Amino acid sequence: MKHKGKKILVSGCLFGARVRYDGGDNWVFHPFLIKMLNQGRLVLVCPEVSGGLPIPRVPAEIIDGEVKDVLAGKAKIKDRDGRDVTAEFLKGAENTLQIAMSSGAKLAILKDGSPSCGSISIYDGTFSDKKKSGQGVTSALLEPHGIKVFDEKAIDQAAEYFRRLKNQS
Repeated sequence: MKHKGKKILVSGCLFGARVRYDGGDNWVFHPFLIKMLNQGRLVLVCPEVSGGLPIPRVPAEIIDGEVKDVLAGKAKIKDRDGRDVTAEFLKGAENTLQIAMSSGAKLAILKDGSPSCGSISIYDGTFSDKKKSGQGVTSALLEPHGIKVFDEKAIDQAAEYFRRLKNQS
């Protein structure tokens, strides 16, 4: 059943779409997501693919800075081979913001760790599998526009936030 009410952005990889950099997914089974799918509330997104990056693709990380530096044009996102993919990541973040705005989404559940979707941590820019606190460009762009971002480990909290949003309408 399609629902005209509140929508939720979800990283496509969390819902089984094979859009990860390595062509895989990060499937997370959670009853809340299944319920929202059945209600037609989920909007699946992959900012990296939306920005023009292929599947599979070389892993990328924010280099020599934080997300605020990327958004200010002072840091880059580069793939492991040294190719600058900043423009694709920024385009994907902008596209995702437009999808969120047009769908009325006020909530997103995105894959943590990604230079796009990370909301708590991202890889540290050394391609050594080490993470640091920080956001990806999509999360950083969504939140100032009133879209609360949760990671895949906080789906229960996202569900509670969604219930509060519904009760406000």
